[in-house]
Amino acid sequence: MRIIAGTARGRRIEAPPGLDTRPTLDRVRENLFNMLQLRVRDTRVLDLFAGSGALSLEALSRGASFAVLADRDRAALQTEKKNIEALRFQDRTRILPGEWKRATATLKAEGERFDLVFLDPPYAMTDLREVTGELLGLLSDGALIVIEHEAKAETAVSDELELVNERSWGYCGVRFYERKKAESGEA
Repeated sequence: MRIIAGTARGRRIEAPPGLDTRPTLDRVRENLFNMLQLRVRDTRVLDLFAGSGALSLEALSRGASFAVLADRDRAALQTEKKNIEALRFQDRTRILPGEWKRATATLKAEGERFDLVFLDPPYAMTDLREVTGELLGLLSDGALIVIEHEAKAETAVSDELELVNERSWGYCGVRFYERKKAESGEA
């Protein structure tokens, strides 16, 4: 795997060993970031189920200001640390070990807010209502949640989110969500 564009363009990053983590393919990341290009610069990124950290590291390379990478898998956490050090992004990243519930609770308690959230859960995890519901308290105004999923799978998310875009490439799909706009009471 490699970083596609930005300050770390062309630099190689590692994937965690084994079959527990499914890294986002280079071509999928390239297409995804082509769609996000104007929404990345100066953003605060949360990468939940971060795996190798490829999505948040790509965002940092393209000008995101800070990223929090959260994962429960020990091999993934070690790989994230190696990749962050290799790209020299230590001053712009934070790794949160543990389950997603613990990570979101910690970030909420600290008053954190994010402009861009990447969710790349195991493909078998299609009911994302609980996790996306918890994310609502971490979103800045106009924040975007990007969910990677198996292309043909349906995913359930919080009723407070609306789908604003979706694409698929082979077996991989992505959906973009924003918080629903409050409806005005004007007649």
